[in-house]
Amino acid sequence: MGKYDIKILRITHLRGPNIWTYRPVLEAWVDIGTLEDHPSNTIPGFYERLSSWLPTLIEHRCGIGERGGFLQRLRDGTWAGHILEHVTIELQNLAGMQSGFGKARETSTRGVYKVAVRSRHEQVSRTAFLAARELILAAMEDRPYDVAATVEKLKDMVDSLCLGPSTACIVDAATGRRIPSIRLTDGNLVQLGYGIRSRRIWTAETDLTSAIGETISRDKDLTKSLLQSCGVPVPEGRIVESPEDAWEAAEDIGLPAVVKPVDGNHGRGVSTDLKTRAEVEAAYRLAIEEGSEVIVERFIPGNEHRLLVVGQRVVAAARGETATVVGDGQSTVAELIDRQINSDPRRGSTEEYPLNVVLLENDAAVRLELERQGYAADSVPEANVEVLIQRNGNVAFDVTDLIHPDVAEAAVLAARIVGLDIAGVDLVAEDISRPLEAQGGAIVEVNAGPGLLMHLKPANGGPRPVGRAIVEHLFPDDEAGRIPVVGITGTSGTTTVAKLVANCLHLSGLRTGLACSDGVFFDQRQVERGDRSNWASAHKLLLNRAAEAAVCENGARTLLAEGLAYDRCQVGVVTDIRHAEGLEEFYIHDTEQVYNVLRTQVDVVLPDGVAVLNADDPLVTRMAELCDGEVIFFGRDDAPAIAAHLAAGGRAVFVRNKNVVMAHGTEEIGQIDLASPMSSTQVRAEDIAAAVGAAWALKIPFDVIRAGVETLTLVL
Repeated sequence: MGKYDIKILRITHLRGPNIWTYRPVLEAWVDIGTLEDHPSNTIPGFYERLSSWLPTLIEHRCGIGERGGFLQRLRDGTWAGHILEHVTIELQNLAGMQSGFGKARETSTRGVYKVAVRSRHEQVSRTAFLAARELILAAMEDRPYDVAATVEKLKDMVDSLCLGPSTACIVDAATGRRIPSIRLTDGNLVQLGYGIRSRRIWTAETDLTSAIGETISRDKDLTKSLLQSCGVPVPEGRIVESPEDAWEAAEDIGLPAVVKPVDGNHGRGVSTDLKTRAEVEAAYRLAIEEGSEVIVERFIPGNEHRLLVVGQRVVAAARGETATVVGDGQSTVAELIDRQINSDPRRGSTEEYPLNVVLLENDAAVRLELERQGYAADSVPEANVEVLIQRNGNVAFDVTDLIHPDVAEAAVLAARIVGLDIAGVDLVAEDISRPLEAQGGAIVEVNAGPGLLMHLKPANGGPRPVGRAIVEHLFPDDEAGRIPVVGITGTSGTTTVAKLVANCLHLSGLRTGLACSDGVFFDQRQVERGDRSNWASAHKLLLNRAAEAAVCENGARTLLAEGLAYDRCQVGVVTDIRHAEGLEEFYIHDTEQVYNVLRTQVDVVLPDGVAVLNADDPLVTRMAELCDGEVIFFGRDDAPAIAAHLAAGGRAVFVRNKNVVMAHGTEEIGQIDLASPMSSTQVRAEDIAAAVGAAWALKIPFDVIRAGVETLTLVL
């Protein structure tokens, strides 16, 4: 044990909106012990070591609001909890998982802090947090720490655990449209939107992608036959069964030829511009290793191009280029490749690089290309002799603005013929700005689930908004993929309000999911029993693609321990705020702190949504100023907040005698007699008023709301 210590008391992953922010965070409770008496400026050499190990901390503005703000705080003196926040953020950033948000707050116990940082993946964030603790202690105690190894470990985790770049760009585009997203697996299967309004993607495949179309695209011979029958230019060719048959087909079609697997992908096993029997037969053996059958086609001169078709338009195009080296009379081919090709900073072995490194030992196609020219890896080409390494190497040079309209039309037609809503159409042409027929160009493949990286990080040219194009394809006309979501919180009456709102939604004709303390219900059928006012149960409602509306009860404990299951809601209801027993373990001791917890429900109301607030509770009334949307107050008819709200032209629901009255400004819209339901239940009139306000906010007709109240005993 060193001189200093930071004890971790608890780590919680808040998976949705919470007291800190709208987004998931990792929240850690730490006890900094004696460091409470030793701010950063009192520890010799600490500032110098930490700032040299993590020089990028200079980008953290902190509370000062300018570049270098955090380092200034560090130099002037700040505490370990605050430092832990910033180091965790920076380790995540260096690993490629951007995280700009963080907070550190003291609790009522001296030396104990709550530290929260934005978390895009729980496991990565936990590892970064634990590493940040060790790094800080090492810097304080002047011990060595391998920052590079830690960052490399985190990078590996990001690569293996987080969404791939193609899926991530679609999710980011959806987020930009305020469309929520839910990751369904550890892979790249993601749901965009909630309930019946949702769509699903798997990289660049969608739930609109035809399974038959995908199957056709994998069969290159069938694809070519269908395209040819519809007048799309394709290279002549046929399936072959042996090296000898491949040579016979090449002679029949005419040399030079192309040999490739029928069901291969990503260009594996493809050999082009073959001119001799030895080349064709060697190419057959390479192709059969990558697929179940092999096809021989006429060679089309020109460069390979990949056109991305989304819906009925081409949204991006990239061109491939050859990779060559020039001999110096001294270096081997392998050495020339490393020096002249792999040294290009655009090349790398991970997805963040637009071009791949050339690895002779792993690429049979490159070795075959060298053999055709009489070279091997250890050959030494003469000075100034050019050696071809890859034909059309990586297709990563943006040419979107050069596409001829006829070429784009042919690509869209090819995708439609195969039956794909999103397709990567491969064509060969010398000049993509001219029609294919005029230059003997042809479409050679149509691929389902095309990679998007070449369009996001081209080797030359700017990125294309392909993620946005896919989101617009799935959600046209500014649809947001949302169903009505009602969130209800407070310290009493929330279950009654939730069940009554769900009843009104059901009577209005919507298939409604309800998660509350009495269980999970769908379409008024109980599917789970017990207390289900939690994240997991609400999450199930949002995943249900039959759900047309969702009602979720959320207590203070759920908000503190899990966060909300939804990012935003159409209606947020707060019944009241009182000190709740059992929250002391979260360092919540008074009603003002409960207010800060429950306000989350109002914070997430959509701009076109409504907060339904208790006008009889001053703390709840205060939440009106937090709402991005409209406010409907409920309560007693003599509540001052209701009178002021109506005078300002607002809406309110109030209890007068034994009636619930709906009013808008000076006009009373309608009233509901509570005598019948109130005589047979112990339901508070204020709870009924809250539910009526929520139903009104959802634009449910008055007659349906009244029927919902009158049948209240059937749902309690």
